Amino acid sequence: MRRLALASLCLVLPACDGPALVATGGVTVASLTLFGRAPADVLVSGATGRDCSIVRLDRGLSYCAPPEAPPEPAPYCTRSLGRVDCWVTPPAAIPLARGVADGPSGLTPAQEARRSAPWPRL
Repeated sequence: MRRLALASLCLVLPACDGPALVATGGVTVASLTLFGRAPADVLVSGATGRDCSIVRLDRGLSYCAPPEAPPEPAPYCTRSLGRVDCWVTPPAAIPLARGVADGPSGLTPAQEARRSAPWPRL
């Protein structure tokens, strides 16, 4: 934490004269408006690999966002008499009844790698 404070102090010290102070303020306002984080937040986020922002502190949250939880598995739904029945896990029936939704039931390896990649996700 001390290193972070020292690094942010080194970024602010050159802006002690008028024009540099105005330029630094302008860059900070533009960065907060466009990216939702200050220039120092971008450096911290890049160093830690997590999404960190002073805007999160203003909202009453932690400085760095916690890692995303994996998505819930999709329910297994089959046709029944006049309705659709859904289960958290497929029923133990042989042969297994065909599901209503034919599609992927989870994330592909590429999607999982992108979801769990460190910040920034480009």
